[in-house]
Amino acid sequence: MSSAATTDEPVRARARVAVWVAFAAQGLGFATVLTHLPALKDRWGLDDLAVTAIMFCVALLAGGGSVLAAVLAGRVGSGTTLRLALATAAVGLTVTGLAPSFVVFCVGIGVYGLALGLIDATTNMQAVALEAEYGRSILTSFHAAWSVGGILGALATAGASALDLGLAPALLPVAAVMVLVAGAPFLRAGPPAGGPAGPEGRGPATPWRSLALLGSALVLFYVADSAAASWSSIYLSDVLLASATVAPLAYGAYQATSLGSRLVGDLVVRRRGPVTVVRSAAVVGILGLFLVIAAPAPALAIAGFAVLGAGLAVVAPLTFAAAGRLAGPDPGRRQRIDALVARLNQFNYLGFVLGGVVTGLISTGSGLRGGFVVPLVAVVLILPLARAFATAATSRHDHL
Repeated sequence: MSSAATTDEPVRARARVAVWVAFAAQGLGFATVLTHLPALKDRWGLDDLAVTAIMFCVALLAGGGSVLAAVLAGRVGSGTTLRLALATAAVGLTVTGLAPSFVVFCVGIGVYGLALGLIDATTNMQAVALEAEYGRSILTSFHAAWSVGGILGALATAGASALDLGLAPALLPVAAVMVLVAGAPFLRAGPPAGGPAGPEGRGPATPWRSLALLGSALVLFYVADSAAASWSSIYLSDVLLASATVAPLAYGAYQATSLGSRLVGDLVVRRRGPVTVVRSAAVVGILGLFLVIAAPAPALAIAGFAVLGAGLAVVAPLTFAAAGRLAGPDPGRRQRIDALVARLNQFNYLGFVLGGVVTGLISTGSGLRGGFVVPLVAVVLILPLARAFATAATSRHDHL
């Protein structure tokens, strides 16, 4: 047991399972919404530009949710904030699924977008705090749970399409799952922050330089991830003429290999270190995107998305793990972790916008095949940032 542990082992073990389930629920909801984008286009008569605008608004609201998560977690703890976020997501999914008009649909998807940011921030706050207590790499296993949820969401969408079910039968069960998970035993709020005061008398200064480097890597990861999540189904259906049953399998393949990568990620990090793992992940991701862009048929494109997931999936959890190390030792570590994770999580949505929105904008002129050049360039740029994953653990000279 780590000497840094601050909770009893049974409490910590229950919290680890609870956070794993919360990640899975988040992945389930996100995948269900994104793989229904072709159905949403048809239902409301939207074109790619309209879908891009909706995604942009969702990303803005999610970024606001991440900011709100930092405020709420500082007052009531990340566990309580996560419960509130899950309940908010359930409301948003319910309204989206039952919307009788496009205006109501926009309200529902907006509420879900706000909840998306809240859940992303608070699940990672809980996960990073648990890794700090365990004293070893466990972050990728939580993100593996997110991938499990993503796979289930993609498969459920494929099944719903095969049975010709509507949007409500797909979203309402997911909303029910969110409500159930809200009762899970998450970590409670930590002790009040303490320790040496920074320049403003409010604890250690934020390590902005290291945080910016990690945030840049997270942006680039989410450029590729959001492009795959937002446009893979549409790419297969509109460009490669895949059926409504086959098109969601691209995202399912991406999530399946992401799961495998994240399941072994912690073990590989312990043996090889985060820098080597991040570099290798980027190289594999580049190969996957080349396959996607060159694919003449759905099968090869699905294989490309699978290769992309196998390589790139570990980058996000390792970024949050590195940010957690910046929090330093006790006292007040839990509060510093929450603050750093909330700040880092905002880079998530910049990547979401650049990946989902810019890919969509480029596709309006050159087609989605050309649009996937955007995530390819992003993954290439991760390579020179890999060293930041080592310096984040030890840097003491970047406080501004």
